[in-house]
Amino acid sequence: MIESSQNLAGRTFLPENSTIAQAISNLNESHLKIALVVTDERILIGTISDGDIRRGLLRGLDINSPIKHIIHHDALVVTPQMSREIVLQVMRVNKIYQMPVVDEQRKVVGLQLWDELETTTASRPNLVVIMAGGLGTRLQPHTETCPKPLLKVAGKPMLEHIIERAKAEGFRHFILAIQYLGHMIEDYFGNGDRWQVHIDYVREQTPLGTAGALGLLNPRPDAPFIVTNCDVLTDIRYSDLLEFHIRQAAAATMAVRLHEWQHPFGVVQTNGVDIVGFEEKPIARTHINAGVYALDPGALDDLEPTARCDMPALFERLQLKRKRTIAYPMYEPWLDIGTPTDFFKVQ
Repeated sequence: MIESSQNLAGRTFLPENSTIAQAISNLNESHLKIALVVTDERILIGTISDGDIRRGLLRGLDINSPIKHIIHHDALVVTPQMSREIVLQVMRVNKIYQMPVVDEQRKVVGLQLWDELETTTASRPNLVVIMAGGLGTRLQPHTETCPKPLLKVAGKPMLEHIIERAKAEGFRHFILAIQYLGHMIEDYFGNGDRWQVHIDYVREQTPLGTAGALGLLNPRPDAPFIVTNCDVLTDIRYSDLLEFHIRQAAAATMAVRLHEWQHPFGVVQTNGVDIVGFEEKPIARTHINAGVYALDPGALDDLEPTARCDMPALFERLQLKRKRTIAYPMYEPWLDIGTPTDFFKVQ
């Protein structure tokens, strides 16, 4: 099913002098996963998708950068005269779900959408593995008698927030990797019936790190799957991460987040003993591991069932075998609840 509406297109309009932050706001407010960059006369200049923004951030742009660096100028468009069947075929072949409708002057007169409701509420066969076996040492004393995944945020365990968010995107099968006070997690979630999902468990005899428990999966997944740490609360769409991973034909995808740190002092640039420049309190920008991943089943070949392994080490092993590992830059709200300060902040 598709839906066409001039009003729908108007919700996505974005002036060409906008910033990436304004593009993100446009996408969030319209919920249509596309922004149409237009002139004052509604002439289409190009489009911006979530993927265009993430690729720009990965190249070093920030949210205050102008959108001119990320506009897709060669976007596919359709005319008002095209039949529903032809539009559907173009979308299906090109694996896109939004297409601007333009007239002979390239003026936007509408927007064609694949029925988003139908695509997002369908049940997904892909597995979600949640690493919930950590000792939570940095969160003591909160974790002395309660496992970290069961610590409550807004009245419910943080692990429950993750499961409910993934369920809302169509994921129905979860595996929880448990170890420290794992019986309390298993008692709380059971087989998942209370949430209308199916929950299985892998039980680590000793802590196996952020990836080692994946070696215990039996049977192994037969399709790409999501892995997330239990202490990461974020608005990331797991389905978007998974689709990005599949489109890129990667063995492993790591969600990364831009971290900015301002040097507290002015920096002196030297060449030998000569001063060649100054930079007042520069800002360093790096990408950090966000603790959410998409993996192909073949990535598990590099794990031993009872050997400790952290996720960065697994990525390094895959790279040594020349398997493709990629980054998924995220701009969504994100918090790693690793310390009492973080726990207090998230409340």
